[in-house]
Amino acid sequence: MALLPPHKAARPEVVFYDGHCGLCHWAVRFILARDHTGEAFRFAPLDSDTFRAALSDTARASLPDSLIVQTDEGEILMRSDAVLHVLRRLGGLWRALGIVGRLIPRAPRDKVYDGIARIRHRLFKAPPASCPLIPANLRGRFLA
Repeated sequence: MALLPPHKAARPEVVFYDGHCGLCHWAVRFILARDHTGEAFRFAPLDSDTFRAALSDTARASLPDSLIVQTDEGEILMRSDAVLHVLRRLGGLWRALGIVGRLIPRAPRDKVYDGIARIRHRLFKAPPASCPLIPANLRGRFLA
């Protein structure tokens, strides 16, 4: 039993990501590697039918180019709130980091998030395809 077990939810939550961003692809791979049971998250690109069905046109237009999490309760989290929520769901030291990170006010957290987002294309090479081949054992975690 983990010292800090993952934060549980009634059903998997959805992580929406930029399919053309190397940092987002890295984040998805990071989450997949730590969500050992596959019970915490499902994934869909921001330009997918799943994303369009989840949020109205108005809601989508108001969102920044960001990692977006739709919680099991339907709440939409973005920027640093989304990242810290994911960490809490992963458990262990990641959960501790997510909890401690929430002690920092949102404005400075989001400023750091936005700073990294501005230079992400220089830091992380874009994937060769927006939809890389997904191993068969992980395909069920991705939504169309």
